[in-house]
Amino acid sequence: MNDRPDIQWLDAPADEEYAAAGRYLELLYEPKQARQLMKKLKRADMAEYPAKDILRASGISILTVQAYDWSKQENEIKEGDPLSPILLVRQENGAPLIIADGFHRLCAVFAQNEQIVVPCKIV
Repeated sequence: MNDRPDIQWLDAPADEEYAAAGRYLELLYEPKQARQLMKKLKRADMAEYPAKDILRASGISILTVQAYDWSKQENEIKEGDPLSPILLVRQENGAPLIIADGFHRLCAVFAQNEQIVVPCKIV
C-alpha cells in the first residue's frame, strides 16, 4: 500500500513563477542577461527529470534540502493542489544547475519520493 499522495502538476509554470525566477536570476546575472534567460525559459518546451537528478545537477546537498521548511508545499501535495513546474537554467562548462524557481517544491517532492519525475522548463 502506498501512503504517499499522488503529486499533481500544472501543465505549465504559473506566471508568478516566472516573475520569481526573474528576480532570482537578477541576483546572479546582470539584468539584461537575466531578461534574456527569462525569455528563453518562457519559450522552452516542457521537460521532465527525476527529482534526485535535478538536485544532484544543482550541487545542492541533502543536508541543505533538509534544512528548509517546505511544509506549505507538503500541505499542497496532501490537499491535491497542483504544483507549478520548476524553472531551471544550465550554466556553462558543467557548472551546477540553477533552480531559478521551484526549490521548495522540488524539496517537498524529493521528500515524498526521490524518484518522482518533475516537470520543468530548462534552458
